[in-house]
Amino acid sequence: MKKVLLLLLMAAMFIALPAVKSYALVAQDTTATAPPDDIVFTEVGSAQDSAANNLVKDSVKKDTVKADKAPAVTKDAAPKQSLWVTFGLGLLAGIAAFFLPCIFPMVPLTVGFFTKRAESRAKGIRSAIIYGLSIIVIYVGLGVIITLIWGASALNEISTDGFFNIFIFLILIVFGVSFLGAFEITLPSSFVNKLDAKSDSKGLSGIFFMAATLAVVSFSCTGPLIGTSLVAINTDLLTPVVVMFGFSLSLAVIFTLFAIFPSLMTGLPKSGGWLNSIKVFLGFLELGLSLKFLSTADLAYHWGILDREIFLAIWIVLALILGVYLLGKIKFSHDSDLAYVSVPRLFIATATFVFAIYLIPGLWGAPLKAVSALVPPLSTQDFIIGQDSGSGAGQATSSHPKRKYAEFLHIPHNIDGFFDYEEALAYAREVKKPLFLDFTGHGCVNCREMEARVWSDPRVLKRLKEDYVVVSLYTDDKTDLPVAEQFDSKILGTKVNTVGKKFKHLQAERFNTISQPYYVLLGTDEKELVSPPIGVEFDIDKYLQYLDKGLSEFAKK
Repeated sequence: MKKVLLLLLMAAMFIALPAVKSYALVAQDTTATAPPDDIVFTEVGSAQDSAANNLVKDSVKKDTVKADKAPAVTKDAAPKQSLWVTFGLGLLAGIAAFFLPCIFPMVPLTVGFFTKRAESRAKGIRSAIIYGLSIIVIYVGLGVIITLIWGASALNEISTDGFFNIFIFLILIVFGVSFLGAFEITLPSSFVNKLDAKSDSKGLSGIFFMAATLAVVSFSCTGPLIGTSLVAINTDLLTPVVVMFGFSLSLAVIFTLFAIFPSLMTGLPKSGGWLNSIKVFLGFLELGLSLKFLSTADLAYHWGILDREIFLAIWIVLALILGVYLLGKIKFSHDSDLAYVSVPRLFIATATFVFAIYLIPGLWGAPLKAVSALVPPLSTQDFIIGQDSGSGAGQATSSHPKRKYAEFLHIPHNIDGFFDYEEALAYAREVKKPLFLDFTGHGCVNCREMEARVWSDPRVLKRLKEDYVVVSLYTDDKTDLPVAEQFDSKILGTKVNTVGKKFKHLQAERFNTISQPYYVLLGTDEKELVSPPIGVEFDIDKYLQYLDKGLSEFAKK
């Protein structure tokens, strides 16, 4: 029964791959360059989220809006929500790691270790608890080291950098191939042997080194899981620590319970080929997730190597291969012979085939809302059924001259908007309509989710198309600015030499935040119509209220 539940859990993880956006998931919604430490930026998405308070008076004013002083920034609850998601991801990764071939067979060894040492029941329980706490200390300590080496600002800065995403893509490919059995990622044997020798000592040190031995010996399985967890979510100061705490807590609780109650081992399934099947399953997940990071870099630099249909085709093939593998038609190096296909394997294989079939219409332009936050936007699609291929996928058709940056930037749902603030402001004054500022990014998962789930609503779309002048400002775009438009940004602490940095500077100086998505309603006098602006808001009615309030305030003026 436990194997059935475990395999169902693994299937849910694969089928719900778009749910990675929940731990991405919040994935990559920060910008490429972090501001100086003395500038405090707010997070988006909570009721307390606020616009900037004290603007930097000596900041470069080029390409910025005229700002009024806004209410003081208050500390909001968004980071807490993100950390809970991060913690949950760590817990899931720890549970998955327990059922891998590197860790699961160590349960009897651990129980035997404490059984031999225990002089009494009370001392055995105490030793088991110390063992669990040692596991937590070791992994959390690793998270602290990661934070101290790179720091929050550096992690924030590289999280949406194009070449960093390429690096993560390659790392996940290596992890995925490793899980498929091509090779194992291990630490030096001499290091492992030294730790193992110290675990034989009496007292607390022996227990601690026993936990350290578990961490080191299982590195070939836990390393890829931890690495994927760290890079798949929004990276800030606490992320490595929280991920490690969640991960280690799962392992610590499980091993401590077995050490205290050895009789529980009788309910565990025996080690066998099913353990490697789980490892291969996770390998396919790693390969599928890796494409998101390559796509982020591809969109930011406009390489055009991973269009939407190519991305989907790879996912479809991966899902089909996984389904065939689960049916026993493909065998990897560490797999045992599959005498028969169990009912759980059949159901999971069926689920992967269903997932592949669901993706197929996306090759011809189906919106695929369930995965829209992870796949490239429709604007990268070469062909969409029912749409003139000459007009470009997802682009609005209009008679006006092409707008600035429109040759490489796009707004979904055929919204005829702008990509430059000054140009949009001039047009808004001409047609006497309010501005809808959409601070977004190529690597912003929540931005794509908002566009798919909220902007697609006919009521929201009608207001954006008819009542507002929409301007989408991509803060992570890597297109170079002309030399004449480049300047030094004091608030960002860097030279503004790309389109993305230009609008990141605008957002940071005007609204004291660099998070995306961030939606601001402005009048033609460049003053906020509704304060504070909002970020992620999946409640369509609340989003409509925000838009309608902006229209009402604009009408009063």
